[in-house]
Amino acid sequence: MTLSHLHLAQFRSWARLDLTLDRRPLAIHGPNGAGKTNILEAVSMLSPGRGMRGATPGDQARQGPGVGWQIRAQIGEHQVQTRALPGQPREVQIDDKAATQIALGGLMRVIWLTPAMDRLWTDPPEARRRFLDRVTLSFSPGHAEDSLCYDKAMRERNRLLKDEIRDAGWYRALESQMADMGAAITRNRQDALARIMAAQDGAETSFPAGRLTLLPGEGCADDPDPASIAARLAEGRSRDMAAGRTLSGPHRADLGAHWGPQDMPAALSSTGEQKALLLSLILANARALDGESPVLLLDEVAAHLDSDRRAALYDEICALDAQSLLTGTGPELFQALQGRGQFLAVQRDGATSEVMS
Repeated sequence: MTLSHLHLAQFRSWARLDLTLDRRPLAIHGPNGAGKTNILEAVSMLSPGRGMRGATPGDQARQGPGVGWQIRAQIGEHQVQTRALPGQPREVQIDDKAATQIALGGLMRVIWLTPAMDRLWTDPPEARRRFLDRVTLSFSPGHAEDSLCYDKAMRERNRLLKDEIRDAGWYRALESQMADMGAAITRNRQDALARIMAAQDGAETSFPAGRLTLLPGEGCADDPDPASIAARLAEGRSRDMAAGRTLSGPHRADLGAHWGPQDMPAALSSTGEQKALLLSLILANARALDGESPVLLLDEVAAHLDSDRRAALYDEICALDAQSLLTGTGPELFQALQGRGQFLAVQRDGATSEVMS
């Protein structure tokens, strides 16, 4: 579905913004602090979760947590609204009816790349799990519900462990839920990686293809069999009780990546190679969603590429069945998009962002 209109009210630095979009890439340019990334973050809030910055609703209001904010959008034939009133959690409406955040994933698949993700391959495993789960969510919107159910059961189990409760019956009930959801999470992740790998094979691209692996982590396994997961949880109760938390399961998984003829680990590659590999995976994610018309959010991506690599990136973006929003400090970064994209210049006037005429 196409995102054809975006309205912001009191969101981040924008007191108000109305944008009409089409299928062409949108290049948003302006000085640092002008509010470019805030537009991308608003679009990311049209998907499940806390968006590309992982912020709480109170931190997204233009004048602080006592104000609130609103985002309205036209996605295909659907009118979508999400907002946060002062001191309240985020609300979602689809066609004027209350909906869950998970329902947003069924309307539009959103993929993003931010400067903070440049450290993905050297960051702790938690960052790569978030990236992997975001990729997985783009293919399987139900992955969010599976993850929520798993986390809820694990929190209950952790509470028993901390209180040193030894009733096996209580553990079995929770571990059964964790095993079922954990198996679904693992299957979802494995399927997502397989689809990314397939989308890289045979693709004409200027960016390196990566070999991705799901790493189960210490004390875990990548076997998506509920009985095996339940057995490992039961066997680990004594160790988990000593630690006060669950030490094995899909919440400990990691994402491995290698590339090139030498099968170079991403973590040992140069900064430029790590960035190129990350771009390759983002493009493959969009390519694998052919027919789903995803939205790509690429924040400050052009600044890290030379002119030839920028041109190659724009060629690939234009060839995708995807909407794309890109940010950069100046229009010269998007010269290769002239005639193929939309351009939006923004600036900051005090505490408020505005579109330049």
